[in-house]
Amino acid sequence: MAPMLRLYNTLTREKAPFAPIDPTHVRLYACGPTVYDAAHIGNARPIIVFDLLFRLLRHLYGERHVTYARNVTDVDDKINARAAERGITIRALTDGTLADFHADLRRLGVLMPDEVNVPGERPRFVEPRATDHIVEMVTLIEGLVASGHAYVAEDHVLFDVPSMPDYGALSKRPLDEMEAGARVEVAPYKRSPLDFVLWKPSKPGEPSWPSPSGIAAPGRPGWHIECSAMSWKHLGQTFDIHAGGIDLIFPHHENEVAQSRCCFGTPVMAHVWLHNGFLQVEGQKMSKSLGNFVTLREVLKDWPGEVVRLAMLKTHYRQPIDWTLRGLEEAARMIERWYGLVGDVAPAAALPDGVIEPLLDDLNTAAALSELHRLDDPAMLKAGANLLGLLTQTQSAREQGTIRAAGIDIARVEALIEARRAARAAKDWAASDRVRDELSAMGIAVKDSKDGTTWSVVS
Repeated sequence: MAPMLRLYNTLTREKAPFAPIDPTHVRLYACGPTVYDAAHIGNARPIIVFDLLFRLLRHLYGERHVTYARNVTDVDDKINARAAERGITIRALTDGTLADFHADLRRLGVLMPDEVNVPGERPRFVEPRATDHIVEMVTLIEGLVASGHAYVAEDHVLFDVPSMPDYGALSKRPLDEMEAGARVEVAPYKRSPLDFVLWKPSKPGEPSWPSPSGIAAPGRPGWHIECSAMSWKHLGQTFDIHAGGIDLIFPHHENEVAQSRCCFGTPVMAHVWLHNGFLQVEGQKMSKSLGNFVTLREVLKDWPGEVVRLAMLKTHYRQPIDWTLRGLEEAARMIERWYGLVGDVAPAAALPDGVIEPLLDDLNTAAALSELHRLDDPAMLKAGANLLGLLTQTQSAREQGTIRAAGIDIARVEALIEARRAARAAKDWAASDRVRDELSAMGIAVKDSKDGTTWSVVS
């Protein structure tokens, strides 16, 4: 019997033991990217967090007994607009964006389907694209219309929210609050303000498919129906865990629940709902207007993927995370120290209890990392870190153990920073300036503040 995993369930608002529907086939779904532009650093957080969950479930139940579906949204208004703006086809835009995203994920140590799946066996990790599941979407929509939970109006199909008495059970929002905050189109053909689009007519130049019965004109799906169709196709009508960012609880996940439950007549869509917290940058909400919008690719130009992954995992997944330069520097030092300890030793066959136990408590990564700091057995340290997706590189692959960020030797930088601190403490300003100049020549910018000295790679 697998050790007891406890997870916080957004649906019940409590932490409880995880009991899979079928322990021989544990099923996990996570909302993936909308591939219209480069992913920002906030997009990386759920990918890393739920990659860790996938690893943990595989450890607990066996690699052959866990199926993970992480979808790709490749039909969307933003995609249409960006392709038109760049003067390329929608497929060229989505294929190129997805390829870049995959390259970034590999650098973050995120497991990918080709690393997990075994030829000739049922896939354990699928990455379904929305445009490959139009038939399933149409089937769901027609079922909702037939059961009275959806209706056709002006070449649209809309979900009839009042037809579901317990709509809102996931987000637990009052009806008037949902109506006021609903990110849904206001249209005269809606019966209720909360009704949302399942299918809509395509404009000239937009992708289109044969519409559900009752609509003559070709069209395309609404956003919410995509995930209901893909999870059904790959995990079934009801499955174990649905995961995503906290911003998706309403309306996206609420609407997924409504579509799937009303179509199949099931009491739940997923038994457990997991949501990761928001990410802010240096204490502020990330936005282009504030000039602190950071893409994942920009970060990976300056920092190794393992450093970025560790910086994410230092904060519990349900808590807000403050993405800072100081946090990256601390993560880089931790990774460097651990690689210095483990070298090329093989990981221990058994995991250290002090690492696995906090992970079983709702993925308490902060406590697990604290335990890694206390381990002095290289093989045990490596085994525990590997479960977190860390310390997976060989010594030769790391250029004899030295982390390099954009060609920068972090150990050398830290030594120079310390020498400069000593010079400033001794009021030897000439020596301090010489060190600053040396750092500048290496492509390093130094910033002094009341909290100390920080550095960054000059782009």
